[in-house]
Amino acid sequence: MEDLATALDAVDAALGDLVARAFAGDVLRWLSDEDLLAVITAAARGGRHAEALLIEGAGQIEDRSTLPSKEAQIAGRYGCRNASELLQRATRLSSRTVGNLLTAGRAVLRRVAPSSGELLPAEYPAVRAELAAGRVGLDGLTAVVGPLQSVAMVAGAAAHLAADEELAACMRGEGADADPSPCADDLRSMATVWATYLDQDGAEPRETRALRKRSLTLGICRDNLVPVRGNVLPEVGAQLQLIFDSILNPKNDDSDTVPGGPWFTESTDDEPRIAQAETRTRAQRQHDAFATVLFKIAGSGALPSLGGAAPTLVVSVRAGDMTSGRGYAHIDGITEPVSLSFARHIGCSGSIQRVTSDERGRIIGIETSDRVFNGSQRKAIGLRDGGCVIPGCHVPVSWCEIHHVAEHAKGGPTHTDNGVLLCWYHHRTIDDGLWRVRMNRGIPEIRGPNWWDATGRWRPASTAPTRMRDRVSRRT
Repeated sequence: MEDLATALDAVDAALGDLVARAFAGDVLRWLSDEDLLAVITAAARGGRHAEALLIEGAGQIEDRSTLPSKEAQIAGRYGCRNASELLQRATRLSSRTVGNLLTAGRAVLRRVAPSSGELLPAEYPAVRAELAAGRVGLDGLTAVVGPLQSVAMVAGAAAHLAADEELAACMRGEGADADPSPCADDLRSMATVWATYLDQDGAEPRETRALRKRSLTLGICRDNLVPVRGNVLPEVGAQLQLIFDSILNPKNDDSDTVPGGPWFTESTDDEPRIAQAETRTRAQRQHDAFATVLFKIAGSGALPSLGGAAPTLVVSVRAGDMTSGRGYAHIDGITEPVSLSFARHIGCSGSIQRVTSDERGRIIGIETSDRVFNGSQRKAIGLRDGGCVIPGCHVPVSWCEIHHVAEHAKGGPTHTDNGVLLCWYHHRTIDDGLWRVRMNRGIPEIRGPNWWDATGRWRPASTAPTRMRDRVSRRT
């Protein structure tokens, strides 16, 4: 095994040549379904073997990076702070993936006893054997280790080894009701069941630990994005998912890339022939649903006041920039500037305070314009529109904002003939010009982008049941 690296280089060269020829000839495109699945299966099997060496190597590198002598520590000898940095540079993997490699490496590494020099068994010896056989890879191993590590302090050695053996059998497709080819999610479910069984103290101590570890932090704004990190309690995550589902209509959302939505085809009554109206990924839609919740709650009056007023998002912009349409806006508490479209979005559904100052900066005038639709207007518009008026968007009335079709700053009134329901996302992006909204004698009409409707017609927009029945009645 002294030439292991050389042998791997030879395998890599052969595999690289095979992949290059497959890509050059677009080979996978012409395979039958059975052959394509066979290639995917074989590639995954080879990937698991490679991951086994990565995992074992990560464990060894971490072990050698914690030696008592700093001169002997491998990470420092190669100019890195720790094992994670060294692995990231050597493998070109992300810090998250390297973290998983290190977690998996600790679980299967056979350490040397300091006193005797004896080679000790791995923490998960049976799972280690399945890793070496290529029946489990990085995802499956971390899926198993995570739940079991959470109860490692309370489970006895015998019970821990029993779980190890049972989960290894699952990886082989053996045992009662075993799946012949369990994926990582299946293994995580099995490991969670074992963790629950091994935790003889019940849920209470685990909940205490979870309460101690709960967190939610907002990072520093970079490139107009604020990173959100943390861990939420199970009931908080479940409640948030239910809110997402209520806004996003999950029965139409069965894809990680393009969520569901209505399809329109050519018909005798000149309806548009269009593609799916929704183009956001599920993650983007969940972000927009989260934004909807925050803005909705902030304006509900249910939160405690801040500085004597409701928690109000303050957006400032120079009058000249708004007039010219060029420049930036600024959010109180965020150092990076934001687009003028965001300022228009906030101003459309809130109040505007125009502050006039002289050349020295002294405030010489304050003028407040409240352009919020009242409760009666909102109910009436909701009955008319039935939800977000953009085709394919299913956000209901209660989660929508009301958009001034004719800008309030240009004389547009806060009137039902000038207000339409838009969800947070479509309200945020309505100025981009892909979707256009107008009012025709008090009725909202939509004109979509060319990919949606090549005819470019203005079409009445409403999902309110009564309005849809009226339209059907007119056709018949």
